[in-house]
Amino acid sequence: MRTPHLRLVLLLSLIIAAVALAACGDDDDDGGDTGGGATTAAPAAAIQRDDANAKTTITVGSKNFTEQKVLGEVYAQALAAGGYTVRKELNLGDEQTALKSLKGGDVDAYPEYTGTALLSFFDVKTEDLPKDAGAAYEQVKRDFAKDGIVAEPPTPFTSSNEVAVTKATAQKHGLTKISDLSKVAGQLSLYGSPECRQRLDCLLGLQQVYGLKFKRFVPVELSQRSKVLSDGQADVSIVFTTDPQNKRDGFVLLQDDKGMFPPYNSTLLVRDATAKAAGPDLTKIIEAVNAKLDASVIQELNARVDLDKETPEQAAREYLQQFGLIAK
Repeated sequence: MRTPHLRLVLLLSLIIAAVALAACGDDDDDGGDTGGGATTAAPAAAIQRDDANAKTTITVGSKNFTEQKVLGEVYAQALAAGGYTVRKELNLGDEQTALKSLKGGDVDAYPEYTGTALLSFFDVKTEDLPKDAGAAYEQVKRDFAKDGIVAEPPTPFTSSNEVAVTKATAQKHGLTKISDLSKVAGQLSLYGSPECRQRLDCLLGLQQVYGLKFKRFVPVELSQRSKVLSDGQADVSIVFTTDPQNKRDGFVLLQDDKGMFPPYNSTLLVRDATAKAAGPDLTKIIEAVNAKLDASVIQELNARVDLDKETPEQAAREYLQQFGLIAK
């Protein structure tokens, strides 16, 4: 039986907001708290439907792993609630395939991560990667604009690649940071996604930035990266910070002490022609959807699919309903 974690998140947030308001007293200052404090706990305003938006068709895509499918569903359902004619082409493949689909017009939008874009699409060197999430987004926004693509406002959460080991492996070899692997990498097998060999935020970066040479690298489907680690097949695996298995299985995420991984906030990429046809409601809806997508919520949504075996469509609908964005 699934535990309704999002209800608990909302309840706790509302309690915190109430306490904060009581402490502040009757304050007429309507200025927003850009620091992301208790004001973010207020229920979101429902997405307003405009029937005029129906003339604009938006095909929403996603890459091929759980978090992407959930995000694709969230945006698709939210845009449909706003009146747009929405189609879905989820599970496109890796980032290269997804971007090709966007540029080719097979899809009008798909969520991408700022760090992935900088490394995979714009060939930014690891040492030149912005460490600030806002700076990373602005750079991505500028670069995509040159290709006729709008990078919509980013999510609060960041979903970075991480180097994970089990507690037993960390204790056996004294591992707390990625650099510690230098003394034992030759004895260990590394598992990662098939495209990991060519990515600077994966095997390629571990080789070039950290100088690591593993006993072997084994490509594995994204959905299996945690399982091979917990089952003992892999000594080291590349996982996401938002994977629910990290906490459940007690994985140790090694510190990126050389700053190889950039910020990975998600931004919905939209073809410029589609964004213009959609008008200002598009960005308003995306901003409303993103407002509640912090790290704990996206991890919960991933858990509902990976662990509780809900469909991405179900998890997305529950998210939008739970925070008042669409009607129950």
